[in-house]
Parts: sequence; structure tokens; C-alpha cells
Amino acid sequence: MKRNNYVRELTYMAFLVALEVVLNRFCSINTAGLKIGFAFVPIVVAASLFGPVPAAVVYALADLVGALLFPIGTYHPGFTVSAAVMGAVWGLFLYKAEDGERAIVRWKKISLFPNVILPSLFNNLVIGLAVNTYWVSMLYGSKSYVGWALYRLVEYALLIPLNVLLVPVVLKLTDELRRFVRK
Repeated sequence: MKRNNYVRELTYMAFLVALEVVLNRFCSINTAGLKIGFAFVPIVVAASLFGPVPAAVVYALADLVGALLFPIGTYHPGFTVSAAVMGAVWGLFLYKAEDGERAIVRWKKISLFPNVILPSLFNNLVIGLAVNTYWVSMLYGSKSYVGWALYRLVEYALLIPLNVLLVPVVLKLTDELRRFVRK
């Protein structure tokens, strides 16, 4: 990779980190243990443009920066690890590697199933509902894990269809961006 491309990609990734922080902290519905919004959009863009590892870095950095600059409750490093895993999962399913480029999974075409539905279900149900609920129950011990899971079920019942509807739209816009990023 040329140095110029590397700097350009880092710049786009930094922009996506900042955009995720703004969408997550200021344009989402945030309460203790519940968060609904469009903060997944910059991560989907990073995953589609750059792949699993950069998407994991973008999401982890965005979580860390957001938690340090604009805290919503107590910081827990488990959320940052969860964010990195979620970014990597999006990247595994949404990244189309160019010819000659190394990739873990090589997709010829991105389709609704499996590329949008499977990572949305995995990220929202396994990482979001199961793992992040565990972190929330550790931080705010006023309810049991099951109590928090039931409380947070509404969030994921809304986020899964939102992901499935918006990710294809974001991917179409990302295809246009790819020309500028990959010059």
C-alpha cells in the first residue's frame, strides 16, 4: 500500500471514529443500560471500506473516546472489547477485498442474507444482548442479569430491523465513497 493511501485511510477512519462518537453520544436515546440510535452507521462504513481489523479499531477507539470525553455512566473495558468484536464481525461480512488483496473471507457480492442479517443478529443478540448485558449487570447490580436482559430486549427488538433496513442503504452510499478512499 502506498504511503499516501495509508494516510488517506487513517484520515477516513479518524473521521468515522468522530462521527460514531457524535451519533452515539448526542444523537441517540441513552439511558442506563439502554441505547437506541444510528451509531452503527460509521462502523458499517468502516467495515465495508476497510475490512474487519480497521472496523474493530474504529469501533473500539470510538467507544473509548466517547466514554472518556462524554461518559454515560461508569466506564467498563468490556464494552470496548465488545465494540471491537462487533466491528470485526461487520468487517468479516461486509468487506469485499480487491483482487490480490488478502482477506479472511472473500465475498463476490454482498447480499441481504448472509452479509447483513447474520452479523446484525450476531452483534445484537450475542454481543449486545448477551455480553453487553452482562457488563451492564456488573456495573448496575440493582437488577439480575435476566432482569437487565428483559429490560434491554426492547432495544435489540428495534435495532435488528433498523440494521437490516439501513445497512443496505449505507452500503450503496459506501460504494460511491470507495472511489475516493481507494484511489
